Amino acid sequence: MATDAKTLVERWLEAGDSGDLDGFDDCLHQDVVVHAPLGLSTTGLEAEKDVWRAALDAIPDLRHAVQEVVVEGATIAVRVIVTGTLRREFAGIPATGRAFEMDQMVFAHVRDGKLKEIWEVADVARVLRTRDR
Repeated sequence: MATDAKTLVERWLEAGDSGDLDGFDDCLHQDVVVHAPLGLSTTGLEAEKDVWRAALDAIPDLRHAVQEVVVEGATIAVRVIVTGTLRREFAGIPATGRAFEMDQMVFAHVRDGKLKEIWEVADVARVLRTRDR
C-alpha cells in the first residue's frame, strides 16, 4: 500500500504539472474533495481539473517537486516544493512575471485505490513576498 499511495500522489502532481489532466482520472476519485488555500477548494474530479487549468494558464511553468512522502495506512503526508512564474492573476494574487518557490504540505486519504480527500497547506505568504520585491 505504501508504494501505491506514494505513486498516486506523484502521478497526480506530475499529471497536473504536465497539463495531462485526463491523468487525474487514474489517481483521483470522481467525488474527490480537495481542501486548498486561497479559495481553491474543490469537490469533484472536474472541479479539481478546472482549478489546475486556471493554475497552468497563470503559471505555465508550474512544478511540484516531491521531497518526502510518509504513508501510514490509507493516509499520505507529502512535503513538496512548488515553483513557477506567475504570468497572470491567480487566486487573487496579481501577476508579477517573477519566479517563485514555496513549500507545500499535502495530506491525503486513499479509498478504493484513488485519492479521496486531500488537504493542501501552502506557504502562500512566500509567494506574496515575491510579489513585493
